[in-house]
Amino acid sequence: MVLPPLLRAVIMGPPGSGKGTISARIVKHFGVKHLSSGDLLRDNMQKETEVGILAKSYIDQGQLIPDNIMTRLVLSELKGLDQSNWLLDGFPRTVVQAEALDKECQIDTVIDLDVPFETIKCRLTARWIHPASGRVYNLEFNPPKAQGIDDITGEPLVQRNDDKPETVTKRLQAYDAQTKPVLEYYREKGLLKSFSGTETNKIWPHIYSFLKTKFPDVSKKDSATPR
Repeated sequence: MVLPPLLRAVIMGPPGSGKGTISARIVKHFGVKHLSSGDLLRDNMQKETEVGILAKSYIDQGQLIPDNIMTRLVLSELKGLDQSNWLLDGFPRTVVQAEALDKECQIDTVIDLDVPFETIKCRLTARWIHPASGRVYNLEFNPPKAQGIDDITGEPLVQRNDDKPETVTKRLQAYDAQTKPVLEYYREKGLLKSFSGTETNKIWPHIYSFLKTKFPDVSKKDSATPR
């Protein structure tokens, strides 16, 4: 009996590019374990593991977490997934991290969501929330009935600092500077597959078709119209 190949994939894309939505669909259709470095970090900090305490000490000082700590965190998690298909999200963020990952396992493909920064800026800055309930509105496609007011309580909506135009611009510039070398690293290895577009629902069918050439769709629903 020949065992099916294991999927070893990385997904990359700026904040607001639709990575969460695309990752969820890949999980559903291809039966992979979605491993987010951000979730992993939060989990370790909450549980106060050795690496979590170390990482928190850098965050508390407003510093970037060093490559060796992030690498240790992610690689130790991957050791328990040697028989699983997985999709890495948020790692590697630097070439040093990518090289460390290469030493431990062979990556099959790197999915890059190439969404124009202007599109992302509009998407993120249009987001407003009702702090007490966590309800999220988007001025583009899910606006409140009355401008700046929560539909249910009538209380004012606020914009998170992360979603303010000047912050969004800084975040996108930082992402671009940090990850360009990583994308180039994978491009030179022939592993990078970029998907361009402004709408997640229009990008997804192309990603689905590409992955389908490598691995079977394991979802129970009819895969002719992947959602």
